[in-house]
Amino acid sequence: MQEFVDALPLPAIVVGRDERLLAANAQAIQLFGRGVLGRHYITSFRQPALLDAIEQVMSDGKSRQARYLSTEARRDKTWAVHLAMMGADRPMLITFEDQTATEEAGTMRRDFVANVSHELRTPLTALIGFIETLRGAAKNDPAAQARFLEIMDREAVRMNRLVEDLMSLNRVEATERIRPLDLVDLASIARSVIHALEPLAAERGMTIVHENLEDAARLPGDADQLAQVITNLVENALKYSGFGKKVTLRMETVDNHPMTRGPAASLSVIDTGDGFNPELIPRLTERFYRIDNHRSRELGGTGLGLAIVKHIINRHRGRLRIESAPGQGSVFTVILPTKVSI
Repeated sequence: MQEFVDALPLPAIVVGRDERLLAANAQAIQLFGRGVLGRHYITSFRQPALLDAIEQVMSDGKSRQARYLSTEARRDKTWAVHLAMMGADRPMLITFEDQTATEEAGTMRRDFVANVSHELRTPLTALIGFIETLRGAAKNDPAAQARFLEIMDREAVRMNRLVEDLMSLNRVEATERIRPLDLVDLASIARSVIHALEPLAAERGMTIVHENLEDAARLPGDADQLAQVITNLVENALKYSGFGKKVTLRMETVDNHPMTRGPAASLSVIDTGDGFNPELIPRLTERFYRIDNHRSRELGGTGLGLAIVKHIINRHRGRLRIESAPGQGSVFTVILPTKVSI
């Protein structure tokens, strides 16, 4: 019996007719502990849904499915449990299949749909309300019409930006496993982004300063996606730094960076804004996560910019490092390997 369960690829346990555990393979012992053999199944499993399934299988001999929940390294895990008798008047075989990844994917999908629905509901509600007003109370009021149309335009632009970011995120995720191999110049891409964003900086009374962008920094990459990374980071810095502040782009190249374990180029976007609590850093790249929801929406943010940045950097086998503290601004550093590792 022990040799049989040892050959199974899943955690497996055999429960005898005396309701005690006869055999368990290494995976099952890792799940339930070394003292499970010889114990009664009630003291081993303790979860009502699984205990009920065991009792029913013992009663009528029919195979059943159940769920078992466990915790490993502070992470909740979900197991699909299959229970079957090994023949009349023979022991019961219980196997456990890890369904954690499937459960987490389902939760992520539900959360994603809920977030998208929430993000679209606000501008759509505003548009519907203004349309009704323009048809009714403001039908003959040119001043009110102009004001409402301006707001409607802003909300429509916001929805369009959200859809564009969702499509961009989808494209990035679809190609994340395929590493780009074309050689591009990171410094040249950064200079192009600065040139494109200088009008936005001027509108806010801000300046964009660059350091060490004169020399070429060639690396394998997707020029459009890297431009999107730099654009998202610089736009965020411009939005949240405040009027009259400056944003700095600083590039460095090193022969052996500890984060890439080889030669790399790092590009830092440094702002002089309010900064934020370092405890929030791990959540910044989550979809739709915002430190300040109201301010982000007012500034046209979709909550997807840093998620897109993370996936693009992952595709390039790079790293994203974030540093910040309240009142001290923020530093977002993109670290990219400059050679393709075999």
